[in-house]
Amino acid sequence: MSGEDWIELKFRLADGSDIGPSKYSQSMTVASLKEKIIAQWPKDKDNAPKTINDVKLINAGKILENNRTLAESRLPVGELPGMVITMHVVLRPPTIDKKSEKLQNDPPIKNRCACSIL
Repeated sequence: MSGEDWIELKFRLADGSDIGPSKYSQSMTVASLKEKIIAQWPKDKDNAPKTINDVKLINAGKILENNRTLAESRLPVGELPGMVITMHVVLRPPTIDKKSEKLQNDPPIKNRCACSIL
């Protein structure tokens, strides 16, 4: 493959640390790229994503869609040949099942309304 078929990416995490840089094929989908990010996630971080839906990739202010390839998602503004492209990684906050959480941890709510008629 020629050098144009590969792009060099690094991923900036919320705490300012980076994953990469590494070279990736432009035909790779964003979903498979997210899988690689999850596999390379630093082990010392306690907020590791579990699925690709927990990860959002942002390039030049645009959130990349899972079903698109890197070539389709690429924004040429500010990119020069041979440069490393930095994408930002944002994690979706963990969702809590409110019904089960409420039943387990919260005491039952008692109706303590008092009305006075004067």
